[in-house]
Amino acid sequence: MEKYDVKFKKKFGQNFLKDVNIVKHIVSCANITGKSLVIEVGPGGAIMTRELANVADQVVAYEIDTDLKDELYSRLVGLNNVDVNFCDFLEADLLKDLDKYDYDNLYFVSNVPYYITTPILMKLINSKLNFNKIVMMVQKEVGDRFSTSPGNREYGSITVLLNYYFKVKKEFNVSRNNFVPVPNVDSVIVSFTNREDRLQLNDFDKFQKLVLDSFQFKRKNLKNNLKNYDLNVISDVLSKYNYDLNVRAEQLSVEVFVDIANSI
Repeated sequence: MEKYDVKFKKKFGQNFLKDVNIVKHIVSCANITGKSLVIEVGPGGAIMTRELANVADQVVAYEIDTDLKDELYSRLVGLNNVDVNFCDFLEADLLKDLDKYDYDNLYFVSNVPYYITTPILMKLINSKLNFNKIVMMVQKEVGDRFSTSPGNREYGSITVLLNYYFKVKKEFNVSRNNFVPVPNVDSVIVSFTNREDRLQLNDFDKFQKLVLDSFQFKRKNLKNNLKNYDLNVISDVLSKYNYDLNVRAEQLSVEVFVDIANSI
């Protein structure tokens, strides 16, 4: 079990893994191959960073807590294929940061701070970078939301957006007892693999806005949530799938949202 001599900061959502066997399992889920570059957010005590460095050509880590510099650097001694950027990942210019690296396969593997899970995923999507695979540890309830199907209570806008781009898979659960300090929730490892059968979309920004607007008030139907759109066009699309404007967004598949976005 890993031991850490650091002062954990709640404001950064710091909960460090202590079981290296779990870390090895997480890394194996990424199937890192070829001339590879891996992005990690929140390396903390470097337990995952070291494992990633063993299988990847290059690891680029982002750590917001500058007080961890000494701890991180001491744990990364001898690993010349790891670069640590001490900054807020959400404010980083990914395209600029990665431009200096020569790689064929790009991965994101991370135990991310739970309070910024969705913003991180949206940043990865909006970066337009071509990830071979994304593997993240997230709060178990959030993992359920990412991988659920239409008609379920957990189904939301992030479910639609993620499932447009990726095949989402829950890999395995991780008990809260495998962290220091012990969090109040259990976790799950979720992987995201690019869809080869991705539907043709004319404008992703328009699609994203439509999806977000459709779920703006989850208990309201599309007629109310999309009243600023051309409802006649939307009604025509819905009728193809045996729906009408009284349907709630949580009932609609990715395919329906894509069809609406391409039609408006």
